Amino acid sequence: MTAVGATPTANLDPRGRAEAALALMSGADFPAEAERLLDAVGYASARTLRDQTGDPADFMRSSPPTQSKDALIAAANSIRLLFQVTDEEIAASAPQVHPGEFDGGVARSFLFIAAELSGDSYSRGDYAAFTREINKRFNIPAVVLYWTAAKRLTIAFVHRRPNKRDPNRDVVGSVSLIREINPADPHRAHLDILRDLSLKARLDWIESRKEPRNFDGLLAAWLDALDTRELNRQFYRELFAWFERACDEAQ
Repeated sequence: MTAVGATPTANLDPRGRAEAALALMSGADFPAEAERLLDAVGYASARTLRDQTGDPADFMRSSPPTQSKDALIAAANSIRLLFQVTDEEIAASAPQVHPGEFDGGVARSFLFIAAELSGDSYSRGDYAAFTREINKRFNIPAVVLYWTAAKRLTIAFVHRRPNKRDPNRDVVGSVSLIREINPADPHRAHLDILRDLSLKARLDWIESRKEPRNFDGLLAAWLDALDTRELNRQFYRELFAWFERACDEAQ
């Protein structure tokens, strides 16, 4: 993993480490900065694609031609695969770099991808379309970190389900977004979501539900953390708590 600048303080919790990593993001070397953020919340691996050019057309060459693919290539300045997380990294329970090569045949794994976009801001529909296109290139769930010209970070995860006609293929479905985080001044809710998605938090969820500590367990844990209903409940709980404090403190 490439080190960029100072590393987040080791004795902070995942939320604090995420906030510290975000504060160091400038876009000067976004792939390395994205790796540092992921490392801060517990995800790291030496498994990556060698000799990547970063050219979006090169990266998307193996995917089928579509209008949204052309839109992604036009919008992106670069797309790079950061690393692959397999059962071995998940079982380690901590951000460690394990030896090993990228293996696209290992479907029970996660990919983390960095994409730099030329525009300042994009709609939820744009991010969803871009994320689906990137995921179509792989048979492995891909988490995509986007960086815009306005220095905003978006993290996207696509929900996949087995194809009813072909059990060896997945259907790329809905996309969950943590949209356009301002690293210089992140919203509290964004930091809370990053904390909840940390490997430590997800492994705690796995242990509490006696799920396996492997790809299947982590996938279930991610899907639970990204469940729209749960995120909405969390948002309204925090909003109500703020309202109660305001009522107590307002003059």
